[in-house]
Amino acid sequence: MTWTLVIVLAIGAYVFKVTGLVFLGGRSLPPILERCLALIPAAVISALVVKDTLTAGQDVVIDARAAGIAVAAFAAWRRWPLIVVIVLGAVVTALVRRIG
Repeated sequence: MTWTLVIVLAIGAYVFKVTGLVFLGGRSLPPILERCLALIPAAVISALVVKDTLTAGQDVVIDARAAGIAVAAFAAWRRWPLIVVIVLGAVVTALVRRIG
């Protein structure tokens, strides 16, 4: 990645933010759009986790990381404390790597 690309992306992000402020001004968004925008961070983080869990370079792989994420996802779904979710995911990943 070059500095030129970094600068162009930074300027593009700034332009998008300013454009939103200029077009919206002091007006508020419709409630349905507000709810959709609130879900974007969770969707982006989920996509990054799945991508990092199931790929190695350009290849799709299913290894110990997938087992750890599956157990952590189950623990999070059951609303266990965050530290328990993290430790369970790490322990399962380590055990699967140790066995395999």
